Amino acid sequence: MNESLQILYKETFRQAFAHCTPLTPSGSNRQYFRLEHTDGRTCIGVVGTSKAENHAFIYLTRHFEALHLPVPHLIAVSEDEMTYLQEDLGSCGLFDALQDGRKTGYKPTDIELLKETLRLLPHFQVEGGANIDETQLLPPTRFDFRSILFDLNYFKYCFLRTTDVVYDENLLQDDFERFATDLAHIATEGEHKYFLYRDFQARNVMLRNGKEPYFIDYQSGRIGPLQYDVASFLLQVSSKYPAPLKEELLITYLDELRTLDLTAAEKFKASFKRFSLFRLLQVLGAYGLRGRYERKKHFLHSIPLAIDTIGEYLDSKELMAYPHLRDTLKNLTNSAEFKSLKTVKSSGLLTNKPKDPPLEVEVYSFSFKKGIPTDQSGNGGGYVFDCRSTHNPGRFEQYRKQTGLDLPVINFLEEDGEILEFLDHIYPIADHHVERFIERGFSHLMFCFGCTGGQHRSVYSAQHLAKHIHAKFGVCVKLTHREIGITQTFETTGL
Repeated sequence: MNESLQILYKETFRQAFAHCTPLTPSGSNRQYFRLEHTDGRTCIGVVGTSKAENHAFIYLTRHFEALHLPVPHLIAVSEDEMTYLQEDLGSCGLFDALQDGRKTGYKPTDIELLKETLRLLPHFQVEGGANIDETQLLPPTRFDFRSILFDLNYFKYCFLRTTDVVYDENLLQDDFERFATDLAHIATEGEHKYFLYRDFQARNVMLRNGKEPYFIDYQSGRIGPLQYDVASFLLQVSSKYPAPLKEELLITYLDELRTLDLTAAEKFKASFKRFSLFRLLQVLGAYGLRGRYERKKHFLHSIPLAIDTIGEYLDSKELMAYPHLRDTLKNLTNSAEFKSLKTVKSSGLLTNKPKDPPLEVEVYSFSFKKGIPTDQSGNGGGYVFDCRSTHNPGRFEQYRKQTGLDLPVINFLEEDGEILEFLDHIYPIADHHVERFIERGFSHLMFCFGCTGGQHRSVYSAQHLAKHIHAKFGVCVKLTHREIGITQTFETTGL
């Protein structure tokens, strides 16, 4: 546990928290903890690594809250803005709440949640953008030619170059520049400033009390066009919204936008397809970086879906304006590699059919004195690693009441590097095993770390392996620190 967060909590509530539970990490490097008061009330403690990112989030949260928009209330912020306490919105996110809808079809209650979310969005964009202080935002603070071109090249270098598609570099760059010019022109039309969320998707909406949409993770927002956020939400390929539902949600959004900015609503559809195509290219760049370069296999799941969606734009008049980009995308949708991806996907190697449940990884820390954890799956267990060869902080009085989750213990373990070298040997073994279990359709894998008391070295090692596996493969990881009574679940991810 971060020491500055402990201090901030104590200064705010005049006592230490009774219990701390680490939460699943987000896409950033921020750490989240659910902190429980002695009376059972909870809040979320956040530790950031980027002061600029923290500052943007804090500024925007206060800005939106002043406009009575649904965002988590900031309870307290440290003087250096590196830690803060915020309202606990619970554990129910919109994406998770719609899990059954993605599998069997969206129910009326699901659709109403989606509509309510789309009704809120224009208020963030129009009201939130009207008097925003751009100097408080992360750079680039505007959706302009340069930032658009960056995302188009992100698609080219991180995704297109990893495929077998042949294209002319100069002709494609010419089309990129024309595309960026057109989008930037649309984005700067009119007198109004609009807030661009940047990554507006169901995963960034929490349901307070299980039913009220609250927005989170808007720290990368900037000034930009309305269409981008709507495209981001409706085209999130893993959500699998059917075409009629997407149209219904778009109508809901535009009806609400008309109450705030009639002119913008009337102009919206004229350029919506261009921004939708741009968003798809940007997302493919992310899939390429995370899936192909960083080898996080769960990002590969969405590539065929995204390319299928791009195929719907090939004959659009908007894409006709960029002939070489159109030819390149056409070649991409027809490429042998893409077709093989679809074949692999349908065979169950990249997606899990009902008869092959998704892999779940269990990671334990424990004390050898109390015995090795029992495998409840019936598969006979997995790996057991002995951490007792590494330097033991439990021998020193100042660390005896702390655990491998506390910063002083973490610093102690990492300073001499023994624990890091120990894990460097384990990560490749774990990676190979997880990868093969996914490919073979297995459903359970177990890793256990033991030390003398199950409090320091084993806790540190189990925590780091769980985060490593979740970040790299996106599978569900259930972490149990048996001797200190802490459990944590890293849910299955994917865009």
